[in-house]
Amino acid sequence: MFRWLLVVFLALLLINSVTPWLQKLGFGRLPGDIRFRLFGREIFIPLTSTIILSIVCALIAKVI
Repeated sequence: MFRWLLVVFLALLLINSVTPWLQKLGFGRLPGDIRFRLFGREIFIPLTSTIILSIVCALIAKVI
């Protein structure tokens, strides 16, 4: 169980550090990415960006 917690923590750390770089490339502002305010909080649902990044990761995994 400790290993899974460590893997999840490292994945979240990696995603958090790569997010500003991906936003500069246009991810998060693609058609299909949903961003809205609710009760003063901004909620962001990156549907299209998630699909594109999943396809890229699958292609990399298939090549390796």
